[in-house]
Amino acid sequence: MNDPDRLASTPSAPRLTSLSHGGGCGCKIAPGVLSALLARATPLTAAFPNLLVGTETADDAAVYKLNDEQAIVATTDFFMPIVDDPYDFGRIAATNALSDVYAMGGKPILALALVGMPINVLPHEVIAQVLRGGEDVCAAAGIPVAGGHSIDSVEPIYGLAALGVVHPERVKRNASARAGDVLVLGKPLGVGVLSAALKKDLLDAAGYKAMVDAATMLNKPGAPLAEREGVHAMTDVTGFGLLGHTLEIARGAGLTARVRYAALPWLPGVEAFVEQGVYTGASGRNWASYGDGVTLAPQLPESARTLLTDPQTSGGLLVACAPQDVDAVLALFHADGFASACVIGDMIEGSARVEVV
Repeated sequence: MNDPDRLASTPSAPRLTSLSHGGGCGCKIAPGVLSALLARATPLTAAFPNLLVGTETADDAAVYKLNDEQAIVATTDFFMPIVDDPYDFGRIAATNALSDVYAMGGKPILALALVGMPINVLPHEVIAQVLRGGEDVCAAAGIPVAGGHSIDSVEPIYGLAALGVVHPERVKRNASARAGDVLVLGKPLGVGVLSAALKKDLLDAAGYKAMVDAATMLNKPGAPLAEREGVHAMTDVTGFGLLGHTLEIARGAGLTARVRYAALPWLPGVEAFVEQGVYTGASGRNWASYGDGVTLAPQLPESARTLLTDPQTSGGLLVACAPQDVDAVLALFHADGFASACVIGDMIEGSARVEVV
């Protein structure tokens, strides 16, 4: 799957994925464990009135109001390799980090690189290619990598600290969905499954391309979506899988999120791989953390639970919008190349949970 031109000068380079115990957003601490770790954290928004978004609702980024017209969006995201090609690893990690800014409705303005590499294990040219991948994605987003920090670590790690700007009245939280809203998903699902197939040498060139193409699509529609009053809530689907991030929306709003399984878009081959037993361990950890907040219809296939909890690396935006705004929301996605964007469900009155029908 690697580009021979990029790696020709480093024939002895080990596979990046062989150097890490996990990859991509599958590296995330399980949501149940994370909740326990943060249980004693002190809510900050009361003490800092300009902090519009903190840690209270597990949102995608912090938002701090500067004045009546501007707020800063601040986030950081980094992980271990999900692919072996160093340039693709850098691109995916950078795209994933910037997604949190877009998910709040913001526009990125700059990034700082976060780099941890086994300096005596990886050829320096390989590490340089990781950095170049991240820089190229930031250039595509119209921002500089203006600095950063690096350490010599046992496992390769790369990501960004990213800053963006948004109008304080256009911040889109994950907790503000309304009853009657329609749920729109911007990207197809299944990155975690395909990454597991890659590790087992089961993923062909077409499957690899589909995975990388999805994971390197910048979620730029987030900024124009934030300008629509009918868009009430937004998040991106990453390491906790579709169910986990939809459940965050449901809990934040105190509503039931109803997902239609047949409407979900999948990357090519994902369902077949799961039926063959190819998936990541993060799926099981995700379900153990939040499965009590989910109801799966009995007619769903046996593979549904694994697919729905599959950790997405650099996944799509999940948008809750008024029914009359659906066509406009889909048009924004499609105009920016998100051909798989589609309606996957709605928000209804009921307890804070997810129902998959």
